[in-house]
Amino acid sequence: MNDIKSKVLGAAMLSAVLLGSSTFCQAQQVQTAVMSADAKVKSDADQEKKAAEWVASLNLNDPAKENRVKSVVATHLKTIRDWHNDHPFTTVPAGINPATGIKLSDLDRQVIANSAMPSAVHKSLMDGLRNDLTEEQVEAILDKYTVGKVAFTLKGYKAIVPDLKPEEEAVILKNLKLAREQAVDFKNMNQISAIFEIYKTKCEQYLNSNGRNWKQLFKDYVTARKAEKGK
Repeated sequence: MNDIKSKVLGAAMLSAVLLGSSTFCQAQQVQTAVMSADAKVKSDADQEKKAAEWVASLNLNDPAKENRVKSVVATHLKTIRDWHNDHPFTTVPAGINPATGIKLSDLDRQVIANSAMPSAVHKSLMDGLRNDLTEEQVEAILDKYTVGKVAFTLKGYKAIVPDLKPEEEAVILKNLKLAREQAVDFKNMNQISAIFEIYKTKCEQYLNSNGRNWKQLFKDYVTARKAEKGK
């Protein structure tokens, strides 16, 4: 009889422990969800602030227009954030780059995941900007997304190729602007830089096909900079 009571008591205690553990896990899940919601509210506020600062830099002096552009930019920033968060690099199978045979890095896989975002998201941004802004103002906003990488990278090419011809500069600038517009749909600077690398490769291939030797030009540039530092 005592054995039976002991077994019943043990079963009851085990049930209570399991119930308590389940309740504790549920409480943790609720707490995590609340924290995530709080983080999203903060992130939304950060995106709104960023959009407001970018638009303010244009000095539009038109409150209605400013509000429309801010809404377009903030919506886009939140959308690319959400897509990135909902599609981590692990959603892309590990494998190789078929063009090089090199194993895909985590960054490669994240870029692939983010590039699958519907094209309508990009179209909404560009249409929304162009509805209220001049092309120069649109470019200014795109520069904000990419922290001025077009001008910075073009300056680098001019330094490496000091006798860069106007037609060569035009081709390079066109490629860099294409990189900038594509890059705005990516979440962070690592991904943005990865997109620019695609177009920088195209620029260097163009220079090679135009009678330049990019590797030698770059080597000469590095050697010259080291010599300057050594003085």
